[in-house]
Amino acid sequence: MSTGYTLPVFACASAIAALRHLHQESPQATVKVNLIKPAQIVDIAVEQVAKVDEYTAIAITRSDPGDHLDLTRNTPIWAKVSLNNSNFEQITIKGGEGIGHYGENQAAIYSYAQELIIENIKPLLQSNQSIEITIIMPEGQRLAKRTSNEAFGVVEGLSLLGTTGIVQPLTALSQLEEYQTQIREKAALYDFLVFCIGENGIDLAQRSGIDSQRIIKTANWLGSMLVTAGFAEVKSILLFGYHGKLIKLAGGIFHTHNHLADGRLEILTAYCAKLGLPQAEAIKILECSTTESALNLLRELDSGNEQDFSWSDLVYEELTQAIDLKSQAYIRKYTEKKLSVGSVLFDRQRNIIKKSKNALLLLPNLC
Repeated sequence: MSTGYTLPVFACASAIAALRHLHQESPQATVKVNLIKPAQIVDIAVEQVAKVDEYTAIAITRSDPGDHLDLTRNTPIWAKVSLNNSNFEQITIKGGEGIGHYGENQAAIYSYAQELIIENIKPLLQSNQSIEITIIMPEGQRLAKRTSNEAFGVVEGLSLLGTTGIVQPLTALSQLEEYQTQIREKAALYDFLVFCIGENGIDLAQRSGIDSQRIIKTANWLGSMLVTAGFAEVKSILLFGYHGKLIKLAGGIFHTHNHLADGRLEILTAYCAKLGLPQAEAIKILECSTTESALNLLRELDSGNEQDFSWSDLVYEELTQAIDLKSQAYIRKYTEKKLSVGSVLFDRQRNIIKKSKNALLLLPNLC
């Protein structure tokens, strides 16, 4: 099986090629990229490189995920590198067309991508030289419509996401075994671990100050990972994830892939009804197209609520409590071990919706 690389690697390679062209170096068929994570230097093919003017150059590479299924295969990734006279940052990284954004127009170029570009580009700059790098993916907006990016608040393009330079498929059994091995290795070092389903959760957890060494990706195999943690004698686990995924655990669903089980809106509606949400409003929740729209509906009810409580806060407090208790029971059922499980849920705008009571107790130990 051939090795595949993540999008940040190709963005970085394009930036390296463009900068070298500005430095009057002869165009090369490949450039070397230090992946950092893992500590490995690889050759990335450069498709085209050209100057726009004496201060700007553009280079193009194409995504290659190896043998893994990936909708970005052969996608062109451009980097426009411009020399400037900035007195603030030696390297400025921006998102151009096809790169998604979130929040207040924040480019979806995450921590690993930024670290990768800066670490590879900085040694090529003179001490008094500063540059602006703009990453462009002409097909990004079209491809983004086939991803779940919008569910995590990334709109109008793809994200340069990932925590490593090597493609890690989320569906292969060998990947589950690798994640389980990580649990056993980290359990020998730490009593408290953090489980994140995917890269969005990992990125937000790190931005929230959680020690990255305690974070483990679970993909959709939450049940298997929880049981592995129980057998590995982990004392506590924090589940940190998008509410549209973790809400399934409140209904006893421990493999979160939609192809196996859904029930998100049914679970949310059940907890709303349990807490006394009027039937007419509960029906509206059930008829929502996504959990995100259901959450927004609860928030709309809060805005017109004259009582001194919040439906969204009340419902998600109940949900996080259920997630914690059902996860603990799941571990105990299969391992006879008692672990403390806490949960942190965020919305598509990457805002924390609710931290469970257990999560509030665990968080100080994880930062």
